[in-house]
Amino acid sequence: MTAYRFTAFEKTGESLFDEDWEFESDDIAKEQGAQKIEELGLTDKTHRLVNNKGKLIVFHV
Repeated sequence: MTAYRFTAFEKTGESLFDEDWEFESDDIAKEQGAQKIEELGLTDKTHRLVNNKGKLIVFHV
C-alpha cells in the first residue's frame, strides 16, 4: 500500500478536508479516490490527491 494525501479547499483558501489515504497504485488511487471524493460531496470543490512522492494524481479547480 502507498500513502496518498487528499486535500480540499474553498475558493477562499479555507481548508475543508486534509487526510491521508492508502491505495495499492496510482491507477487505483485515481479511480477509488474519485469515488471517495464524490461520497464526501467535494466533487465541485478545489481538491487534489498526491502520492507520497508528490506526484499529482487528481486535481480539480
